[in-house]
Amino acid sequence: MIIGAGSAGEKILRETLVTPKINKEVVCFIDDDLSKKGRRIHNVPVVGGRNEILQQAEKYHVDEIYIALPSIDDKEVSEILNICKETKCKLKKLPGIYQFLNDEITLEKLKDVEVQDLLGRDPIKVNLEEIMGYVQDKVVMVTGGGGSIGSELCRQIAKSHPKQLIIVDIYENNAYDIQLELQRKYPKLNLETMIASVRDQNKINDLFAYYHPDIVYHAAAHKHVPLMEDAPHEAIKNNVFGTLNVAKAANQYGVKKFILISTDKAVNPTNIMGASKRLCEMIVQSFDKKSKTEFVAVRFGNVLGSNGSVIPLFKKQIQNGGPITITHPDIIRYFMTIPEAVSLVLQAGSYAHGGEIFVLDMGKPVKILDMAKNLIKLSGLEPDVDIEIKFIGLRPGEKLYEEMLMKEEGMQTTPNKMIHIGKPIELSHDFFDQLDHLYQVAYDEDSNIRKEVHQIVDTYHYDENTTHGVKQ
Repeated sequence: MIIGAGSAGEKILRETLVTPKINKEVVCFIDDDLSKKGRRIHNVPVVGGRNEILQQAEKYHVDEIYIALPSIDDKEVSEILNICKETKCKLKKLPGIYQFLNDEITLEKLKDVEVQDLLGRDPIKVNLEEIMGYVQDKVVMVTGGGGSIGSELCRQIAKSHPKQLIIVDIYENNAYDIQLELQRKYPKLNLETMIASVRDQNKINDLFAYYHPDIVYHAAAHKHVPLMEDAPHEAIKNNVFGTLNVAKAANQYGVKKFILISTDKAVNPTNIMGASKRLCEMIVQSFDKKSKTEFVAVRFGNVLGSNGSVIPLFKKQIQNGGPITITHPDIIRYFMTIPEAVSLVLQAGSYAHGGEIFVLDMGKPVKILDMAKNLIKLSGLEPDVDIEIKFIGLRPGEKLYEEMLMKEEGMQTTPNKMIHIGKPIELSHDFFDQLDHLYQVAYDEDSNIRKEVHQIVDTYHYDENTTHGVKQ
Protein backbone atom coordinates (compact mmCIF):
# COMPACT_ATOMS: atom_id res chain seq x y z
CA MET A 1 0.00 0.00 0.00
CA ILE A 2 1.27 3.47 -0.86
CA ILE A 3 -0.18 6.42 1.04
CA GLY A 4 -0.10 9.46 -1.22
CA ALA A 5 -1.31 9.15 -4.82
CA GLY A 6 0.78 12.12 -5.99
CA SER A 7 3.98 12.18 -8.02
CA ALA A 8 6.11 10.80 -5.13
CA GLY A 9 3.82 7.76 -4.77
CA GLU A 10 3.73 7.29 -8.54
CA LYS A 11 7.55 7.27 -8.76
CA ILE A 12 7.78 4.56 -6.09
CA LEU A 13 5.18 2.46 -7.93
CA ARG A 14 7.02 2.96 -11.23
CA GLU A 15 10.27 1.76 -9.67
CA THR A 16 8.62 -1.49 -8.51
CA LEU A 17 7.28 -2.03 -12.05
CA VAL A 18 10.48 -1.38 -14.01
CA THR A 19 13.06 -2.98 -11.68
CA PRO A 20 12.79 -6.78 -12.00
CA LYS A 21 14.88 -7.51 -8.88
CA ILE A 22 12.45 -5.58 -6.64
CA ASN A 23 10.12 -8.36 -5.61
CA LYS A 24 7.26 -6.13 -4.45
CA GLU A 25 3.76 -5.58 -5.78
CA VAL A 26 1.88 -2.35 -5.08
CA VAL A 27 -1.79 -3.31 -4.60
CA CYS A 28 -3.48 0.00 -3.76
CA PHE A 29 -3.09 3.73 -3.06
CA ILE A 30 -4.59 5.74 -0.21
CA ASP A 31 -5.16 9.48 -0.63
CA ASP A 32 -7.31 11.95 1.33
CA ASP A 33 -8.13 13.83 -1.90
CA LEU A 34 -11.55 12.30 -2.57
CA SER A 35 -11.48 13.38 -6.25
CA LYS A 36 -8.75 10.74 -6.75
CA LYS A 37 -10.84 7.88 -5.35
CA GLY A 38 -11.63 5.25 -8.00
CA ARG A 39 -8.80 6.40 -10.29
CA ARG A 40 -6.01 4.04 -11.33
CA ILE A 41 -2.29 4.82 -11.49
CA HIS A 42 -0.48 2.34 -13.75
CA ASN A 43 -3.52 0.14 -13.16
CA VAL A 44 -3.28 0.32 -9.33
CA PRO A 45 -6.51 1.63 -7.71
CA VAL A 46 -6.82 4.63 -5.37
CA VAL A 47 -9.17 3.06 -2.81
CA GLY A 48 -9.97 5.98 -0.47
CA GLY A 49 -8.66 8.22 2.33
CA ARG A 50 -6.90 7.54 5.63
CA ASN A 51 -10.08 6.18 7.26
CA GLU A 52 -9.88 3.27 4.77
CA ILE A 53 -6.31 2.23 5.70
CA LEU A 54 -7.15 -0.57 8.17
CA GLN A 55 -9.95 -2.07 6.07
CA GLN A 56 -8.01 -1.97 2.77
CA ALA A 57 -4.81 -3.33 4.34
CA GLU A 58 -6.80 -6.37 5.43
CA LYS A 59 -8.69 -6.70 2.13
CA TYR A 60 -5.50 -6.63 0.01
CA HIS A 61 -3.36 -8.67 2.49
CA VAL A 62 -0.85 -5.80 2.70
CA ASP A 63 2.60 -6.57 4.28
CA GLU A 64 4.25 -3.16 3.83
CA ILE A 65 2.97 0.42 3.79
CA TYR A 66 4.97 3.23 2.19
CA ILE A 67 4.21 6.82 3.20
CA ALA A 68 4.90 9.05 0.17
CA LEU A 69 3.76 12.44 1.47
CA PRO A 70 6.82 14.71 1.19
CA SER A 71 5.07 18.03 1.73
CA ILE A 72 2.80 17.45 4.74
CA ASP A 73 3.85 18.44 8.27
CA ASP A 74 5.00 16.10 11.01
CA LYS A 75 1.73 16.39 12.91
CA GLU A 76 -0.21 15.10 9.89
CA VAL A 77 2.32 12.32 9.29
CA SER A 78 2.05 11.20 12.92
CA GLU A 79 -1.79 11.05 12.66
CA ILE A 80 -1.52 8.79 9.59
CA LEU A 81 1.24 6.66 11.15
CA ASN A 82 -0.84 6.19 14.30
CA ILE A 83 -3.52 4.57 12.10
CA CYS A 84 -0.97 2.51 10.11
CA LYS A 85 0.68 1.08 13.21
CA GLU A 86 -2.53 -0.84 13.98
CA THR A 87 -2.18 -2.88 10.75
CA LYS A 88 0.84 -5.04 11.75
CA CYS A 89 2.45 -3.98 8.44
CA LYS A 90 6.07 -2.88 8.07
CA LEU A 91 6.07 0.92 7.70
CA LYS A 92 8.46 3.03 5.66
CA LYS A 93 8.33 6.73 4.81
CA LEU A 94 9.93 9.22 2.47
CA PRO A 95 12.23 11.36 4.64
CA GLY A 96 10.87 14.69 3.36
CA ILE A 97 10.51 17.45 0.82
CA TYR A 98 14.29 17.66 0.23
CA GLN A 99 14.38 14.21 -1.41
CA PHE A 100 11.29 15.12 -3.42
CA LEU A 101 12.72 18.40 -4.75
CA ASN A 102 16.04 16.77 -5.59
CA ASP A 103 14.28 13.98 -7.42
CA GLU A 104 15.70 11.39 -5.03
CA ILE A 105 12.54 9.31 -4.67
CA THR A 106 13.55 5.66 -4.73
CA LEU A 107 12.70 2.65 -2.60
CA GLU A 108 16.24 2.88 -1.23
CA LYS A 109 15.56 6.38 0.12
CA LEU A 110 12.54 5.22 2.13
CA LYS A 111 13.31 5.06 5.86
CA ASP A 112 11.86 2.82 8.54
CA VAL A 113 9.32 4.65 10.64
CA GLU A 114 10.75 5.42 14.09
CA VAL A 115 8.79 5.89 17.28
CA GLN A 116 9.63 9.63 17.27
CA ASP A 117 7.59 9.92 14.05
CA LEU A 118 4.54 9.15 16.20
CA LEU A 119 5.19 11.98 18.69
CA GLY A 120 2.98 14.28 16.68
CA ARG A 121 4.73 17.59 17.06
CA ASP A 122 6.58 19.58 14.46
CA PRO A 123 10.35 19.58 14.86
CA ILE A 124 11.81 22.61 16.61
CA LYS A 125 12.90 25.22 14.09
CA VAL A 126 15.92 27.39 14.72
CA ASN A 127 17.44 30.35 12.94
CA LEU A 128 20.57 28.80 11.49
CA GLU A 129 21.98 32.17 10.41
CA GLU A 130 22.08 33.32 14.03
CA ILE A 131 24.00 30.18 14.93
CA MET A 132 26.36 30.53 11.98
CA GLY A 133 27.00 34.13 12.93
CA TYR A 134 28.57 33.40 16.28
CA VAL A 135 30.32 30.08 15.51
CA GLN A 136 31.85 31.07 12.18
CA ASP A 137 35.63 31.75 12.35
CA LYS A 138 35.69 30.94 16.08
CA VAL A 139 37.78 28.39 17.96
CA VAL A 140 35.17 26.04 19.47
CA MET A 141 35.78 23.35 22.10
CA VAL A 142 33.29 20.59 22.91
CA THR A 143 33.93 18.53 26.06
CA GLY A 144 32.31 15.10 25.95
CA GLY A 145 32.46 15.59 22.18
CA GLY A 146 32.16 11.86 21.49
CA GLY A 147 28.84 11.40 23.34
CA SER A 148 25.32 11.49 21.85
CA ILE A 149 24.82 15.23 22.37
CA GLY A 150 28.51 16.17 22.07
CA SER A 151 28.99 14.44 18.70
CA GLU A 152 25.86 16.04 17.23
CA LEU A 153 27.11 19.43 18.50
CA CYS A 154 30.35 18.75 16.63
CA ARG A 155 28.43 17.84 13.44
CA GLN A 156 26.35 21.03 13.49
CA ILE A 157 29.31 23.25 14.44
CA ALA A 158 31.46 21.70 11.68
CA LYS A 159 28.80 22.83 9.15
CA SER A 160 29.05 26.40 10.42
CA HIS A 161 32.68 27.03 9.37
CA PRO A 162 34.47 27.39 12.71
CA LYS A 163 38.10 28.49 12.63
CA GLN A 164 38.94 25.35 14.63
CA LEU A 165 36.96 22.60 16.37
CA ILE A 166 38.49 20.82 19.39
CA ILE A 167 36.87 17.61 20.60
CA VAL A 168 37.77 16.68 24.19
CA ASP A 169 36.68 13.27 25.50
CA ILE A 170 38.01 10.61 27.86
CA TYR A 171 36.38 7.74 25.93
CA GLU A 172 38.65 7.16 22.93
CA ASN A 173 36.30 4.94 20.87
CA ASN A 174 33.53 7.55 20.62
CA ALA A 175 36.04 10.35 20.00
CA TYR A 176 37.65 8.29 17.24
CA ASP A 177 34.26 7.63 15.55
CA ILE A 178 33.25 11.31 15.39
CA GLN A 179 36.80 12.31 14.35
CA LEU A 180 36.69 9.93 11.35
CA GLU A 181 33.17 11.04 10.39
CA LEU A 182 34.04 14.75 10.44
CA GLN A 183 37.35 14.26 8.59
CA ARG A 184 35.45 12.41 5.85
CA LYS A 185 32.61 14.95 5.57
CA TYR A 186 34.66 18.14 6.09
CA PRO A 187 38.21 17.50 4.81
CA LYS A 188 39.06 21.22 5.16
CA LEU A 189 37.88 21.44 8.79
CA ASN A 190 40.65 22.36 11.24
CA LEU A 191 39.89 19.55 13.70
CA GLU A 192 41.72 18.48 16.84
CA THR A 193 40.69 15.46 18.93
CA MET A 194 42.15 15.30 22.44
CA ILE A 195 41.77 12.41 24.88
CA ALA A 196 41.50 14.04 28.30
CA SER A 197 39.39 13.94 31.45
CA VAL A 198 37.61 17.06 32.71
CA ARG A 199 38.63 15.90 36.22
CA ASP A 200 42.27 16.62 35.38
CA GLN A 201 42.65 20.33 36.13
CA ASN A 202 46.25 20.55 34.84
CA LYS A 203 45.41 18.87 31.55
CA ILE A 204 42.35 21.10 31.04
CA ASN A 205 44.45 24.22 31.77
CA ASP A 206 47.07 23.06 29.26
CA LEU A 207 44.41 22.58 26.56
CA PHE A 208 42.95 26.07 27.18
CA ALA A 209 46.40 27.68 27.29
CA TYR A 210 47.33 26.04 23.97
CA TYR A 211 44.09 26.39 21.96
CA HIS A 212 42.51 29.53 23.52
CA PRO A 213 38.91 28.56 22.62
CA ASP A 214 36.38 31.38 22.02
CA ILE A 215 33.36 29.15 22.77
CA VAL A 216 33.12 26.09 25.03
CA TYR A 217 30.23 23.62 25.03
CA HIS A 218 30.53 21.55 28.18
CA ALA A 219 28.74 18.24 27.49
CA ALA A 220 31.05 15.90 29.43
CA ALA A 221 29.11 14.23 32.25
CA HIS A 222 28.03 11.00 33.85
CA LYS A 223 24.29 10.86 33.13
CA HIS A 224 22.84 7.41 33.94
CA VAL A 225 20.53 7.89 36.93
CA PRO A 226 20.60 4.34 38.41
CA LEU A 227 24.37 3.92 37.92
CA MET A 228 25.03 7.25 39.63
CA GLU A 229 22.77 6.28 42.56
CA ASP A 230 25.21 3.39 43.05
CA ALA A 231 28.27 5.64 42.57
CA PRO A 232 27.36 9.05 44.08
CA HIS A 233 30.99 10.06 44.66
CA GLU A 234 31.76 9.55 40.96
CA ALA A 235 28.76 11.69 39.94
CA ILE A 236 30.07 14.54 42.10
CA LYS A 237 33.74 14.18 41.09
CA ASN A 238 33.00 14.06 37.38
CA ASN A 239 29.96 16.30 36.94
CA VAL A 240 30.51 18.94 39.62
CA PHE A 241 34.30 19.19 39.81
CA GLY A 242 34.76 18.45 36.11
CA THR A 243 32.48 21.43 35.41
CA LEU A 244 34.35 23.55 37.97
CA ASN A 245 37.69 22.75 36.29
CA VAL A 246 36.42 23.68 32.81
CA ALA A 247 34.66 26.82 34.12
CA LYS A 248 37.83 27.99 35.92
CA ALA A 249 39.89 27.49 32.76
CA ALA A 250 37.26 29.31 30.65
CA ASN A 251 37.40 32.27 33.05
CA GLN A 252 41.21 32.28 33.26
CA TYR A 253 41.83 32.04 29.50
CA GLY A 254 39.21 34.59 28.39
CA VAL A 255 36.64 32.33 26.71
CA LYS A 256 33.76 34.44 25.31
CA LYS A 257 30.90 31.97 25.87
CA PHE A 258 30.62 28.88 28.08
CA ILE A 259 27.52 26.75 27.53
CA LEU A 260 26.70 23.97 30.00
CA ILE A 261 24.51 21.08 28.86
CA SER A 262 22.04 20.51 31.70
CA THR A 263 18.91 18.43 32.21
CA ASP A 264 15.32 18.66 33.48
CA LYS A 265 16.47 16.23 36.22
CA ALA A 266 18.24 19.23 37.86
CA VAL A 267 14.80 20.58 38.85
CA ASN A 268 13.82 19.53 42.40
CA PRO A 269 16.18 16.56 42.02
CA THR A 270 15.37 13.20 43.61
CA ASN A 271 18.58 11.54 42.46
CA ILE A 272 22.28 12.32 42.78
CA MET A 273 22.74 12.75 39.01
CA GLY A 274 20.07 15.50 38.93
CA ALA A 275 21.51 17.12 42.07
CA SER A 276 25.01 17.07 40.54
CA LYS A 277 23.69 18.86 37.42
CA ARG A 278 21.91 21.41 39.63
CA LEU A 279 25.28 22.09 41.26
CA CYS A 280 26.77 22.51 37.76
CA GLU A 281 24.10 25.14 36.99
CA MET A 282 24.96 26.91 40.25
CA ILE A 283 28.67 26.91 39.32
CA VAL A 284 27.83 28.44 35.94
CA GLN A 285 25.64 31.14 37.52
CA SER A 286 28.30 31.93 40.15
CA PHE A 287 31.06 32.30 37.58
CA ASP A 288 28.87 34.51 35.42
CA LYS A 289 28.66 37.06 38.25
CA LYS A 290 32.43 37.45 38.50
CA SER A 291 33.71 36.72 34.99
CA LYS A 292 33.86 38.49 31.63
CA THR A 293 32.93 35.14 30.05
CA GLU A 294 29.20 34.67 29.37
CA PHE A 295 28.27 31.54 31.33
CA VAL A 296 24.88 29.93 30.55
CA ALA A 297 23.14 26.56 30.92
CA VAL A 298 20.74 24.83 28.54
CA ARG A 299 18.29 22.39 30.06
CA PHE A 300 16.24 19.83 28.17
CA GLY A 301 14.47 16.53 28.71
CA ASN A 302 15.17 13.04 27.46
CA VAL A 303 16.84 12.72 24.10
CA LEU A 304 15.44 10.08 21.77
CA GLY A 305 18.01 7.58 20.63
CA SER A 306 20.86 8.90 22.79
CA ASN A 307 23.23 6.37 24.38
CA GLY A 308 21.45 4.55 27.18
CA SER A 309 18.05 6.08 26.40
CA VAL A 310 14.87 4.06 26.47
CA ILE A 311 14.33 3.53 22.70
CA PRO A 312 17.55 1.57 21.94
CA LEU A 313 16.87 -0.50 25.08
CA PHE A 314 13.30 -1.32 23.99
CA LYS A 315 14.51 -2.21 20.46
CA LYS A 316 17.05 -4.66 21.90
CA GLN A 317 14.38 -6.18 24.15
CA ILE A 318 12.03 -6.64 21.15
CA GLN A 319 14.83 -8.24 19.08
CA ASN A 320 15.41 -10.66 21.94
CA GLY A 321 11.71 -11.61 21.94
CA GLY A 322 10.82 -9.56 25.03
CA PRO A 323 9.88 -8.77 27.64
CA ILE A 324 10.01 -4.98 27.44
CA THR A 325 10.66 -3.73 30.97
CA ILE A 326 9.10 -0.48 32.24
CA THR A 327 9.47 0.78 35.78
CA HIS A 328 5.85 2.00 36.22
CA PRO A 329 2.68 2.09 34.05
CA ASP A 330 2.18 5.84 34.66
CA ILE A 331 5.74 7.07 34.13
CA ILE A 332 5.96 10.01 31.69
CA ARG A 333 8.85 11.90 30.12
CA TYR A 334 9.45 14.88 27.83
CA PHE A 335 11.22 13.86 24.64
CA MET A 336 13.11 15.50 21.82
CA THR A 337 15.41 14.28 19.08
CA ILE A 338 19.21 14.67 19.26
CA PRO A 339 19.37 17.23 16.39
CA GLU A 340 16.58 19.28 18.05
CA ALA A 341 18.36 19.26 21.41
CA VAL A 342 21.56 20.41 19.78
CA SER A 343 20.04 23.12 17.60
CA LEU A 344 18.45 24.48 20.81
CA VAL A 345 21.84 24.50 22.53
CA LEU A 346 23.37 26.35 19.58
CA GLN A 347 20.59 28.91 19.33
CA ALA A 348 20.53 29.51 23.08
CA GLY A 349 24.25 30.23 22.78
CA SER A 350 23.44 33.03 20.33
CA TYR A 351 20.90 34.53 22.83
CA ALA A 352 23.27 34.26 25.79
CA HIS A 353 24.12 37.40 27.74
CA GLY A 354 25.30 35.42 30.76
CA GLY A 355 23.70 33.79 33.81
CA GLU A 356 20.63 32.39 32.04
CA ILE A 357 19.23 28.89 32.21
CA PHE A 358 17.59 28.23 28.86
CA VAL A 359 14.70 25.75 28.82
CA LEU A 360 13.02 24.15 25.82
CA ASP A 361 9.26 23.92 25.51
CA MET A 362 9.15 20.22 24.68
CA GLY A 363 5.43 19.96 24.04
CA LYS A 364 3.37 17.38 25.87
CA PRO A 365 5.08 14.68 27.92
CA VAL A 366 4.87 11.15 26.56
CA LYS A 367 3.79 8.04 28.46
CA ILE A 368 6.64 5.51 28.34
CA LEU A 369 4.08 2.67 28.23
CA ASP A 370 2.51 4.15 25.05
CA MET A 371 5.97 4.44 23.54
CA ALA A 372 6.72 0.79 24.26
CA LYS A 373 3.40 -0.35 22.76
CA ASN A 374 3.97 1.77 19.65
CA LEU A 375 7.47 0.39 19.18
CA ILE A 376 6.14 -3.17 19.38
CA LYS A 377 3.43 -2.31 16.82
CA LEU A 378 5.96 -0.64 14.49
CA SER A 379 7.84 -3.95 14.55
CA GLY A 380 4.66 -5.62 13.19
CA LEU A 381 3.98 -7.34 16.54
CA GLU A 382 1.27 -7.16 19.17
CA PRO A 383 1.87 -5.91 22.73
CA ASP A 384 1.36 -8.58 25.42
CA VAL A 385 0.68 -11.21 22.74
CA ASP A 386 3.99 -11.39 20.83
CA ILE A 387 6.02 -9.25 23.25
CA GLU A 388 5.27 -9.08 26.98
CA ILE A 389 5.39 -5.71 28.79
CA LYS A 390 6.65 -6.16 32.34
CA PHE A 391 6.55 -3.56 35.15
CA ILE A 392 9.60 -3.75 37.41
CA GLY A 393 9.05 -0.87 39.88
CA LEU A 394 10.63 2.60 40.10
CA ARG A 395 14.39 2.58 40.54
CA PRO A 396 16.11 4.53 43.35
CA GLY A 397 15.88 8.28 42.70
CA GLU A 398 13.47 7.94 39.75
CA LYS A 399 10.43 10.25 39.44
CA LEU A 400 7.13 9.48 37.72
CA TYR A 401 7.44 12.81 35.89
CA GLU A 402 10.11 15.47 35.33
CA GLU A 403 9.54 19.18 35.82
CA MET A 404 11.20 21.61 33.42
CA LEU A 405 11.44 24.65 35.72
CA MET A 406 11.41 25.47 39.38
CA LYS A 407 8.56 27.80 40.32
CA GLU A 408 10.89 30.50 41.61
CA GLU A 409 12.77 30.60 38.31
CA GLY A 410 9.96 32.45 36.59
CA MET A 411 9.80 32.51 32.80
CA GLN A 412 10.88 34.84 30.03
CA THR A 413 10.48 34.19 26.33
CA THR A 414 13.06 34.59 23.57
CA PRO A 415 12.64 35.28 19.83
CA ASN A 416 12.31 31.50 19.40
CA LYS A 417 9.01 30.76 21.17
CA MET A 418 10.21 27.22 21.97
CA ILE A 419 13.10 28.53 24.09
CA HIS A 420 12.42 30.08 27.50
CA ILE A 421 14.72 31.64 30.07
CA GLY A 422 14.62 30.81 33.76
CA LYS A 423 15.48 33.55 36.24
CA PRO A 424 18.79 32.90 38.05
CA ILE A 425 18.40 31.61 41.61
CA GLU A 426 20.06 33.44 44.50
CA LEU A 427 23.10 31.54 45.75
CA SER A 428 24.69 31.40 49.17
CA HIS A 429 27.63 33.85 49.58
CA ASP A 430 29.85 30.98 50.77
CA PHE A 431 28.99 28.70 47.82
CA PHE A 432 32.64 28.14 46.82
CA ASP A 433 33.59 27.26 50.43
CA GLN A 434 30.76 24.72 50.42
CA LEU A 435 32.19 23.27 47.18
CA ASP A 436 35.63 22.95 48.78
CA HIS A 437 34.08 20.94 51.59
CA LEU A 438 32.10 18.78 49.12
CA TYR A 439 35.34 18.06 47.24
CA GLN A 440 36.82 16.55 50.42
CA VAL A 441 33.65 14.56 51.06
CA ALA A 442 33.65 13.14 47.52
CA TYR A 443 37.34 12.21 47.45
CA ASP A 444 37.24 10.79 51.01
CA GLU A 445 34.41 8.46 49.83
CA ASP A 446 32.41 9.80 52.81
CA SER A 447 29.13 7.90 53.29
CA ASN A 448 27.32 11.19 54.13
CA ILE A 449 27.71 12.52 50.60
CA ARG A 450 23.96 12.80 49.90
CA LYS A 451 23.44 14.79 53.10
CA GLU A 452 26.34 17.10 52.14
CA VAL A 453 24.86 17.68 48.66
CA HIS A 454 21.48 18.50 50.27
CA GLN A 455 23.22 21.18 52.43
CA ILE A 456 24.05 23.05 49.19
CA VAL A 457 21.08 22.06 46.98
CA ASP A 458 18.13 22.37 49.36
CA THR A 459 15.67 21.30 46.63
CA TYR A 460 17.38 17.88 46.48
CA HIS A 461 15.34 15.19 48.24
CA TYR A 462 16.72 11.75 48.90
CA ASP A 463 15.93 8.64 50.89
CA GLU A 464 17.97 8.90 54.08
CA ASN A 465 18.19 5.10 54.29
CA THR A 466 19.95 4.91 50.89
CA THR A 467 23.41 3.46 51.13
CA HIS A 468 23.89 2.65 47.45
CA GLY A 469 27.47 3.02 46.34
CA VAL A 470 28.75 3.99 49.78
CA LYS A 471 31.39 1.93 51.51
CA GLN A 472 30.06 0.76 54.86
